[in-house]
Amino acid sequence: MSEIHAEMVANVWKVVVAEGDTVSDGDTLVILESMKMEIPVVAEDDGVVTLKVAEGDVVQEGDLIAVIA
Repeated sequence: MSEIHAEMVANVWKVVVAEGDTVSDGDTLVILESMKMEIPVVAEDDGVVTLKVAEGDVVQEGDLIAVIA
């Protein structure tokens, strides 16, 4: 199991995967927007994703974005 955390304060611009999707290492999970830049957040493991954010949410540095089990 791996946890994906935000690396900066940002808006959740787009959620690319759906709850329960099977993802592979390197797949894009969500796209964050900060200072007019789009930052892809990628899976760090293979597994089934559980999302902890939704489009439009604001995340702080260290916030949990997703869990891959």
